[in-house]
Amino acid sequence: MTVTEMRRNLDHWPERVDLAAAFRWTERLGMHEAVANHFSLAVNPEGTQFLMNPNQVHFRRITASSLLLLDANDPRAMDRPDAPDPTAWALHGAIHRHCPQHRCAMHVHSIFATVLASLENSHLPPIDQNSAMFHDRQVIDTHYGGLAFEEEGERCAALLTDPKKFVLIMGNHGVMIFGRDVAETFNRLYYFERAAETYIRALQTGQPLRFLPPAVAARTADEIESYPGQTERHLSELKAILDEEGSTYAS
Repeated sequence: MTVTEMRRNLDHWPERVDLAAAFRWTERLGMHEAVANHFSLAVNPEGTQFLMNPNQVHFRRITASSLLLLDANDPRAMDRPDAPDPTAWALHGAIHRHCPQHRCAMHVHSIFATVLASLENSHLPPIDQNSAMFHDRQVIDTHYGGLAFEEEGERCAALLTDPKKFVLIMGNHGVMIFGRDVAETFNRLYYFERAAETYIRALQTGQPLRFLPPAVAARTADEIESYPGQTERHLSELKAILDEEGSTYAS
């Protein structure tokens, strides 16, 4: 058996490949943060077992086989030789322990989402089609108190009781996006950063903004969520590009 075949015998191989592709493309977009920030994906029905990137490995080097398989209910995770980043364990572990509806979680400090998170009013309003996608889908944590250890993980998880809310704007910190799988979550992450950029640049003009009526924003958000096949196709196309380039993400 070849090394490639051995790797592909790892549990949850298709999920590993999708998540590794998301890491690679996030780095390409410049939305990564050195060797920090983390993505996770639940792989059991209860949502408590999850894949996550290894500690302090650059997004550009993450592969499907390098992803950690962790159990949110097993505190011995931090005693492993390949123990995860402690802040990632605290934040993502709490999410997967308490919020099984959020199968995938992607946390970044991308520029425009973080600018938004630093405003006194960190809510993203519906000023265009992209921002309307997040109408009534956001919650904001306003109690940043340092690195994301256990207290922040539990606090953030407590904000996510409404399954309709899939954006956590982490005040003075960054953003965390949730979804049912990698494709949906990455698509939301991509569009949230785009929408935040549009909003911040619109504010920079100093001109009055034209806000969409709530009913129009709500209808647009619903239409985008139910649009057939778009999230899956987005990730599929990104993987096809990586494959054409000879990327090692799926190794």
